[in-house]
Amino acid sequence: MTQSSAITDTPRLTSLSHGGGCGCKIAPGVLSELLANMPAGHIYPNLLVGTETSDDAAVYKLNADQALIATTDFFMPIVDNPYDFGRIAATNALSDIYAMGGSPIMALAIVGMPINVLPKEDIARILEGGASVCVEAGIPVAGGHSIDSVEPIYGLAVMGLAHPDRIRRNMDARPGDVLILGKGLGVGIMSAALKKNCLDEAGYAAMLASTTKLNTPGVALAALPGVHAMTDVTGFGLLGHALEVARGSNLNAAIRLNDLPWLPGVRALAEQGMVTGASGRNWVAYGQSIDLPAAIDDASQALLTDPQTSGGLLVACAPDAVAAVLDIFRSEGFDQATVIGELSSGEPKVRVI
Repeated sequence: MTQSSAITDTPRLTSLSHGGGCGCKIAPGVLSELLANMPAGHIYPNLLVGTETSDDAAVYKLNADQALIATTDFFMPIVDNPYDFGRIAATNALSDIYAMGGSPIMALAIVGMPINVLPKEDIARILEGGASVCVEAGIPVAGGHSIDSVEPIYGLAVMGLAHPDRIRRNMDARPGDVLILGKGLGVGIMSAALKKNCLDEAGYAAMLASTTKLNTPGVALAALPGVHAMTDVTGFGLLGHALEVARGSNLNAAIRLNDLPWLPGVRALAEQGMVTGASGRNWVAYGQSIDLPAAIDDASQALLTDPQTSGGLLVACAPDAVAAVLDIFRSEGFDQATVIGELSSGEPKVRVI
């Protein structure tokens, strides 16, 4: 296993945390319990999107032509290279804005670091990595907040703008819509292999390329009338986020296992047992709402629930918009974007076929 960092006597970033990337997320079932008593957002007429449907970001209508999109996302290291960790975390946080159909305008850094354990140079490189992604997105890191913490934590609070009519929620899919996924799956599998020193240089490069690729197609996709719903696939895995779309839209989702795009080598890694604890927690949380083929193997189930960090956009669109959606993805370099299933009237659950 190699990474783009030099060998030092300092501890591996991944050794300082009990989990990494979006695999750190609180399990969906537990999260639902924690949010059960949150005040209802509908009492605020300009709050277009709150906590009710597990959308990617909050949205507040400023005026007839502008809506403010706000999100925050942070986690513990998924890789050992400080600069790469910063890049991945920033890309992941920005994804929530794109998934709502918005353009980011500003970010604030969220920093928690074990100051007496990590060299200050490494911490600075984490911040530099995050800032480099914000420069790529055309926005400033305009401030933030830092604390001395036991485990290293980094991420961003991000604000963006969109026209209120172009906000794309995860609850607005329609019967007959086609499901399209923008990136390959398997980041959690790769991160588990990395932590066990079982990810080779090519695998690391593939994981880094995927997790640092900004989901910028979201802006153009939201402008298409045939695109009805969007979300990004992160810590709850493909099945978890597809289920959020199904439940929010009160539809039945069918996902074709053989059509799913995978990052290189992840199936072999899964078959070797390179899975995260979050994958199992995901299944416990929502497995009762998933229909799997009777003969599905353990590796395939682990891949379907695998927590993604900075994963791809999941788009629900009309059948006659599929070509335009794929053209937008491909024009921005998302070569693995592909049709993976469809939505229909029926019980709000996910069927893997």
